[in-house]
This record gives sequence, C-alpha cells and structure tokens, in this order.
Amino acid sequence: MSKRTYFSAPLGTDFQKVPNAVITIPKTSKELVSNRERDAYYFRSLEKLGILLNEPQIQAIRHFQGPLLTLAGAGSGKTSVLVCRTGYLISVRKVDPRNILLVTFSKKAADEMKERIAQLPGIDKSITENIQARTFHSFFLAILRKHGVLQDIIGETRYQHIVMKKILREMGLQDTYQPETLFSLLSAYKMQMVGVDQLPEKTEEEIELKQIISRYEEWKNKNNKIDFDDVLLRAYQLLQQKQSLLHSLQKRFLYVSVDEFQDTNMVQYELIKMIVNPLQNLMIVGDDDQTIYSFNGARNDFILNFAKVFPNAKTITLDINYRSTSSIVGLGNEIIKHNIKRKKKTLKATRKNGITPRYMSPKNSDDEAEKIVSHILREVESGKRRFSDIGILYRSSNNNRAILEQLIRNEIPFIEYGGDESFYDHWIVKPVLDHLRLAINRRDFEAIEGVLPTLYINREQGLQYILEQDSVQKKKWPLIHMLSLQEIKDFQKEKIMERLKCIKTFESMIPIDAIQHIRREFYDQFLETNKRHKLTHHKEIIRETLDELESSAKRFNTIEEFLSFITIVMEKRQEMKQQQKDKRKNAVQLMTIHKSKGLEFPVVFLISASEGNMPHSSVIDVERMEDLYVDFKEILKESSALEEERRLAYVAVTRAQEELFISSPMYYRGKKVEVSRFFMSAYPRYEANKRKADNRITKSEGTISPMYAKQETVYAWLCTNGSCNVWQRILSYEEAELKSKNCPVCKAPMEKGSKAILKRQGY
Repeated sequence: MSKRTYFSAPLGTDFQKVPNAVITIPKTSKELVSNRERDAYYFRSLEKLGILLNEPQIQAIRHFQGPLLTLAGAGSGKTSVLVCRTGYLISVRKVDPRNILLVTFSKKAADEMKERIAQLPGIDKSITENIQARTFHSFFLAILRKHGVLQDIIGETRYQHIVMKKILREMGLQDTYQPETLFSLLSAYKMQMVGVDQLPEKTEEEIELKQIISRYEEWKNKNNKIDFDDVLLRAYQLLQQKQSLLHSLQKRFLYVSVDEFQDTNMVQYELIKMIVNPLQNLMIVGDDDQTIYSFNGARNDFILNFAKVFPNAKTITLDINYRSTSSIVGLGNEIIKHNIKRKKKTLKATRKNGITPRYMSPKNSDDEAEKIVSHILREVESGKRRFSDIGILYRSSNNNRAILEQLIRNEIPFIEYGGDESFYDHWIVKPVLDHLRLAINRRDFEAIEGVLPTLYINREQGLQYILEQDSVQKKKWPLIHMLSLQEIKDFQKEKIMERLKCIKTFESMIPIDAIQHIRREFYDQFLETNKRHKLTHHKEIIRETLDELESSAKRFNTIEEFLSFITIVMEKRQEMKQQQKDKRKNAVQLMTIHKSKGLEFPVVFLISASEGNMPHSSVIDVERMEDLYVDFKEILKESSALEEERRLAYVAVTRAQEELFISSPMYYRGKKVEVSRFFMSAYPRYEANKRKADNRITKSEGTISPMYAKQETVYAWLCTNGSCNVWQRILSYEEAELKSKNCPVCKAPMEKGSKAILKRQGY
C-alpha cells in the first residue's frame, strides 16, 4: 500500500494542524473527599473496588433532592455515575430500594446496571431485586398487566411484517408499499401522540395510507394484540384515567433516573413527568450532542429546555472523556462545536495523543473497501489487531455493499448488525435484477413475478395466470401470455411488447448499460411518479440505491458474470450469518452509526464520509414532512436536520478508542464529490491562514497578486525522484483509476498524493 494512502487531515485543509483535546489528569475522590466528611466511607469503599470518581461525577452522585440534568459527554463514565448514585442513595441517604426507579432503553443496559449495583459495597442481591431497573417498555408493560391489559405483545418485527403484507395483499397493494416503511411512519405518528383518527386525508394517497393503518389497528383489536408503541400510549392513557394509580406510582418511586435521555420521545417524557410529580426528584443523564434518533421521535430540545420544564433543575457536566485518545476527542470537539442548538461543552481527554485520526481519499466505494480490507488483513496477520477490535461504521445500510463483498471475498469473519436483507434483495434493486435474469433465462418464473408490478400488473394474479396458460401451451417467452388476459388494457399490452423487446436487447449489453437502459426507459419514472412512494420514501434514497447497483455492475463485462457474482455473494453472506450467532466470535463488526451508539471499538473505520452522504442529500426536506403531518414541520424547524447529521458524524468519531480512519471517496456512485463538510470544518482552511502565508513571502518573491490570493490542495501525481519536483494534477476519474504512471521528465515512477497550489480568485 502506498505510504500516501493515509493523510493526517482531509485534502484541502491545513495538514500541520491536528485538533487535540486538552489532556487532564483529574483529581479523584481520594483527593476530593476527605475522611472527615460524613460520606467518606462510601467513596473509600468505591476506591477499594477501583472506582475513582472525578469532581463532577461526585457532585452528581451526591445530588439528593430536586431535578438534575447530568450532561454526559461521550466516554465520560455516565453508567458509573448512575450506578454509584443509586448505591449512594441506599447506603448514605438510606433510601428504600423500592423507592428507586432506573429507566433505560435496552434490556442489556438495564441488566448491566443491576449487576454493577449488586457489586457495590453494602449492597446484596436482595437489595437489587427491589430496585426497578427496567426499559421503558418493560416497566410500563408490567403496570398494564397489573391493571387488566392482557393482550399479547407482537414482539417480533418479522411477524408484524407478515401481518402487514397480508393486509396489503387483501387491499391489492402488495406491490405498492413496504411494511418496514409503513411501520416506521406509524411509529413516528404514535410517538408524537398523533392518533390514527388524526392522520391527514388531504389526498387520495393519504386516505389510502390511513385505511391501511386503520386495518392494521383493527386486526390487532380483533386478534387481541398490541405492539410496543401501544404499550407506552396505553400506559399514558391509563395514568390519565386512573389518578389513584398515578398517585400510587408517585408515592412509591420517589427517586427516578433516566439514562440516554437524548433518545426520549414525547410519550416517554410525558410518562416520566407524570410519575416524578410533585417531588420532582428526577435525574436525567444524556448528551444532546448524541441525539440521532429524531425519526423515532427523539428530540434534543427535551435536554435543551429541561430547565424551563423544571425551573429548579441543577446542571452538572461530565466533560472528561476516558475512552479515546486526545486527538480523537479533539476531532469530536471541533466537529460538534459548529452546531448552534446545543449545550456548550468541550470535552477533555485523559489519554495522550496516540495515533492521530487518519483520512483516506479512495477513488470510489470499491477502492475504499479494497484498501480497508487490505489494511485489516495486514494488521491481523502481523498480530497487532484481532478482527473483533475493528468496527466499520456507515451512515445508512446501503453504504455497506462494497465492504461486505470484500470481506466475503477475503473470507474475513464479520458480524453485520441490523442487516437481515441483502442489498441485492432490496425491493428497489430486485426488479432491475429480475429484468437481467429474464435476459439470461426467459422462463425464470420468479423473475417474471418480479417484473410484473413494473407493468402495473398484480404480481400474484399475473403469475398465476401465466402458469395456468403455460401448463396448457408453453411459450418461449411466458410473459407473453399476459396479452391474452381479458382484464389487460391496451396500454398494458403495448407496454408488455415494449418490455419484451427491451429485455431481448440486454443479451448483447454489458450489465451497466443494461441497468442504465432499464432506468432511463421506464424504471426511474415508474418509481418517481408513484405518489405513494413519495409518502413513505425519500426520492434521493431511491435514486442512490440504484446508483449503488450501477457502481456494483460497473466491474463486470457480461450479465451472466454479474448475476453469478451476486448469487455467490448472497450464498456466502447467508453462511456468514449462520456463524454470527456467537456474539463473542473474533469478527469485524459492521453497523450503521445509529446502531453503534453506546458502543466503542479500539479501531473505527468510518466509510463514505463525503458530501451527499454525510450530510445526506435529503436532510432538508421540510415539504415532505409537512405532507405527513403539519406539526412535523415545526419539529424540523426546532431541530435542524443538518445539525442532526453533524451529530451523527460526532457519534461515529467518538466510538473510536485508539485508532480512527475516515474515508471520503472522491467519486460517490459515479459522481465527483467533496470531503464531508463536517470533517473539513474541524481543520483551519488555507484561506484562514492567508495573511500568515502572505507574510512569509520574501521580497525577492514579490507579492501574490490578488487574483491568486487563495490556496487549495489538489489530488496529483508526484514524482518519486527526490531531485525532480515534477507533479501533475489528476483531473479525471479515468486518470485517478490508473495504477501507475512515469514522470514525463525523468521517467521515474510517480505516485498519487496531494499538492497545495495557489488558486485563482473566482475559479
């Protein structure tokens, strides 16, 4: 690998400046809590267990009455604070464990807190059994069960999808909507406390959407079922209706702590507010800089406005990061400080610089994947790293196609979190591939079924008719049977003939040309003109998914070759998934940034950190949200989508403990792109240092003309001959793909790198 694969800063920034956080060696309870203090015995006992708390942590632990906002920066030891404060309440303040409620978002986190509390001095299993450390859903479900709500919980997403598919089939809409997008939309409504009867009905599409959701709700009622969103809504309604129940909860749970408060949605917040009144002994722990779940109803203004809701609230900031090196913490600080709607805080680090974050500028996603996998193999083979040390993060699931294929090709074990569906099985991708499959095998009935919806023909009814007719008289092209169906309209017959003619031409095409032909002739229009898709999908997501398919197809010369490769990838992916059941397996971990929150890895690769993907091209799309529900527009105004994208970048960076690689492909799905603004803004620009640069120019060099006052860094070929200063700017994608090149002057090999040049103003 070329020594210039990695850079210490993104191209176009000041390579001399690497942001580092202030290093601190914080005083601990040993120095801060003297033996004369009445609670010294508690901190001495914690110290014997190796728990050394810093000053703000001690302040949070000692907090007794009234509301407390604990701003917990990334890696600042928030779980230790929650656990130790619980122990403090019991051991020092003599609070009955039955009066304590700890609420978090995952069963794993709740169980971990209980285990850690049980290890505290003076606390045994009988005490922890009386502490309610639960997820929101399990806590409120237990309350519902005690008060007559006996419906079964639909616990599996897969089961929900089966139910929704059945409803869509009954309505003749199975080719129109995807269950996951419908449930995502329904959940967003519910968590904003919008009832099904309040859904908009301004257009035919909205009326249809409301009918689908109403049928799902009717099915649940009829079959005595509720889902997880219903648990919270039912609990809210129950507490409003039964004041005696609410009073009993308020009387019992005198001390309430909520972990990961930045992930709280409106229903959850309202429930907590009801329980903590009137004493308001509420401790919330969270980081507004890590609010990345707005699509689930989470809002960082719950933290920002906490003091308005609870005027007596005290705020304590945990601003010492114990997780990452100072250069990683410093980069996170420089990224997030550009957000306006946030609580101002700058994290300090306890670990020295180590290896500074490194930046890559690969040609495209496939080049990116090859370079990353080569690096991983080299590190593991040398014994420096294990596969399990490495986390590969990406903004959205359609970013992982290339990296997954490289891992599979190199037989590297991996665990893909949240990735049940293969890229090539995606509902947007599969119909395109079905057209290619028909070009190879015209009697592929599964592919015929996939093509039918693009001809506006119901897939089940259409395939059944084709199979019936073909059993009577076989056709070379079974799709042609549709012409004899009585219900088929003339325009559809015309489309069928055009489509057959189109598919026949693919036999002589390379895959990329065939896919572009499909998109250009009918498929893009088919997707974009469907108003129902506009209700449930961003137009950009649809386009990008197909662009990624093109990027994959580009590597192959024949359709057979491409389809054969897809089959192998899908088979090997399934084999890998069978091995993934052991979570302790020594394997590379892949996930979206959303999935990574709360986790940490010695080494992190953040891929596709380019403009258009991070931030995503669809971040400002208020009009679409206004179509869904009028109040959503106000929410978007309150919590800028762009600022949430920056928070995503911040979360990704702060997952790394020791090494961080940020990769920004120069070409993203065939288009030239720039490095993500979030990383560019973390380093000083050359323009900002122009005056200093001007001052360094000697009189013999003269002055720089105002026309050339700015500088920029460009991608270039550099001569490796130390006595030759020749370089050539790389101007095209084709040139960037060249593996080698000789110097036009001295004929020595040239290598790819960067060159700082003076930039003509206005260009």
